[in-house]
Amino acid sequence: MVGVERRRGAPDEHRSRNQRLNMPFRCEQPFPIGQFVASTHGRTIQPGSPRVSRDNPFAWCKPRPAVSAAAPPEAPTNVWLTPDRVFTVLLAVAFPLAVASHFLFPGTPTFVIACIALIPLARLMGEATEVISHKLGAGLGGLMNASFGNAAELIIAIAALRAGQLEVVKASITGAILGNLLLVLGMAVVAGGATREKQTFSATAALSGSAMMFLALVAMTVPDLFHFSQGAAAEPVMQQLSVGISIVLLVIYALSLLFALRTHKHIYAAEEEGSGEELPSWSQPKAFVILIASTVGVAILAELLVEAIEPAVQAFGFTHTFIGVIVIAIVGNAAEHSTAVLVAMKNKMDLAFNIAFESSKQIALFVAPVLVLLSLPLGHKLTLEFSHMEVAGMGASVAAATLIGLDGESNWLEGVMLLGVYAILGVAFFFVP
Repeated sequence: MVGVERRRGAPDEHRSRNQRLNMPFRCEQPFPIGQFVASTHGRTIQPGSPRVSRDNPFAWCKPRPAVSAAAPPEAPTNVWLTPDRVFTVLLAVAFPLAVASHFLFPGTPTFVIACIALIPLARLMGEATEVISHKLGAGLGGLMNASFGNAAELIIAIAALRAGQLEVVKASITGAILGNLLLVLGMAVVAGGATREKQTFSATAALSGSAMMFLALVAMTVPDLFHFSQGAAAEPVMQQLSVGISIVLLVIYALSLLFALRTHKHIYAAEEEGSGEELPSWSQPKAFVILIASTVGVAILAELLVEAIEPAVQAFGFTHTFIGVIVIAIVGNAAEHSTAVLVAMKNKMDLAFNIAFESSKQIALFVAPVLVLLSLPLGHKLTLEFSHMEVAGMGASVAAATLIGLDGESNWLEGVMLLGVYAILGVAFFFVP
């Protein structure tokens, strides 16, 4: 093997030259070019060994290891302050205050505090349902999620139905659809697209949800058109017409579950894969206990909320329609709001679109027909005849959400458009008498 004897001289000078060359080598003993003596020092020269020469003075130098740039220190994060803990603290404070306010300060304070307490309870109900359905599997789990996904809205509507607040019930149905398709989806698109040029999702799944919402829109438009065309002669048969339409909607809803859970479940594979990552690590018994407890809590708060509607209407100057379309709908959809925004920020727009469309579909094809059928034994007959403004609002929301989902891509400006449509409709409903 060839060795190198470096002539004694000024090694620092030549070491500095080696450093100035900025070569990707590391030499333990650099030497001046042209002043070296090659000798074997009693060692055998291996064939193919590199020889030091004037053209290759660094033959025995080892490659300099790459030095990676030091990663910037991560910003300190508050581990304690998580969404789950914020909702838990909010529930622990607001729920007992709402109950106490009902006995000590009934009226408007009870309405406000009950609305605040319903937000974390609705989230707990949604999370418990998701955990149980995820552990049960695609078949039974999907059926349970479809049945109890909007249980909070259903319980609030039943409480209003028992109290005879039919206008509030219809307005809450309208508001839930508008809130999911415009407010929830709009906030998700803005949050996800704020740091990205665009986001992609399954256009097939989005258009499938849009088609189901168009069916629901037709079902809620026909009674209004029938009454408008027939006049007073249509009033005696409006209840029978609504019951017939409700049965058709429930049958189609069951078939849509068969489509999503059995025959074409591959279309929704992306949503199913991403949904499990967002679930809390609860055991199935714990999830059942939380679901039962939160259901009882929502039922209690719903009664308190409905009893305080009239004082709130007089205190704030809101109409029953505005309270149903905006206030109660936002409270009931709080779980969808937070979940859709969080998954959109993680670039899971398939799941965000699925949350918005599935929740709207459950309200239109399941909750509304069930309320019509439940109104028969309760003595307060509910129909599917909505006002012209409510029908127009639902039509605008379905059209806007469908336009966003046509190309399978979204950006933050499209989210702003959805929020703008919701704000315009909100202003209009504020002035509806």
